[in-house]
Amino acid sequence: MGMGIGIDVGSEHLDVNWHGSKRVARFDNSRSGIKFAVKWIAAREPCQVMVEATGGYELEVLDARVQAQLPAVRVNPRQVRHFAQALGQLAKTDPVDSRVLSHFATVAIFPRYATIEAERRELRQCVTRRSQIQQDRQRQQQRLRGFDDLAISKQIKSSINTLGNQLKQIDERIKALISTFPECEVLKPMAGVGPVLIATLVALVPELGRLSNKAIAKLVGVAPLACDSGKHRGKRKIWGGRRSVRDVLYMGALTASRREPKLTAFYQKLKKAGKAPKLAIVAVMNKMIQVLNARMREAIEEGLVPA
Repeated sequence: MGMGIGIDVGSEHLDVNWHGSKRVARFDNSRSGIKFAVKWIAAREPCQVMVEATGGYELEVLDARVQAQLPAVRVNPRQVRHFAQALGQLAKTDPVDSRVLSHFATVAIFPRYATIEAERRELRQCVTRRSQIQQDRQRQQQRLRGFDDLAISKQIKSSINTLGNQLKQIDERIKALISTFPECEVLKPMAGVGPVLIATLVALVPELGRLSNKAIAKLVGVAPLACDSGKHRGKRKIWGGRRSVRDVLYMGALTASRREPKLTAFYQKLKKAGKAPKLAIVAVMNKMIQVLNARMREAIEEGLVPA
């Protein structure tokens, strides 16, 4: 088996390292540069080609690797940073990052990156943009409380109204987009599962229905994780996962805990057992994502949703 190759993706350059080599090759982050990088990488027959998630800069690079049938993987930057710290590598530069990635790619196996079709990528961008607009609007609303100057307050209110209009526009676009996905009909019949949650799951959790219930809960970050050592039994906590998905799922669980009969009964049972309301809601989130995962799995098996 070959060594791993790490690629640090920047807006202008790609820094590429083959594990075991001190050399870091630099290519332009352009179509021609990516093409040369693919040839350079293919000649070395790597076990994995690892790229960090960098907010979209990495997508063209990953797609080119998949088209060249190279074993491309995308990893969370936090995982890479923790790995670097475990190695005692505290410095952070583009060449250093590429070496850390190539080392990580050699010693750890990750699921292969799969190319996202154009429609799903468009939906993903809409979901991401919606989250940004919401965050911006919340910030502006918080800032409004800090000013009593009429001119400044008027300016902030204008920004809030503009963001509100943008939110309506993106919601309409999301609604139109999800109607084209067969997953929409599978996920719909549950209180708390509206267009935003459906879009988030379709766009950001393509693994739904393709993993076990426990695995999908862990992937999203709503599975309680053990913290035991010897005779010590620590408190179970949720950690990691996909926060952007979890935030939307939380809002859906609030509605489901009041309107979905089985989940309402489950929520009330937990509260009667002395569980804190927030902990009970997290448990509802866990149950909810597992139910949706099971439904999606059945739909895939029946051919209602592409495998």
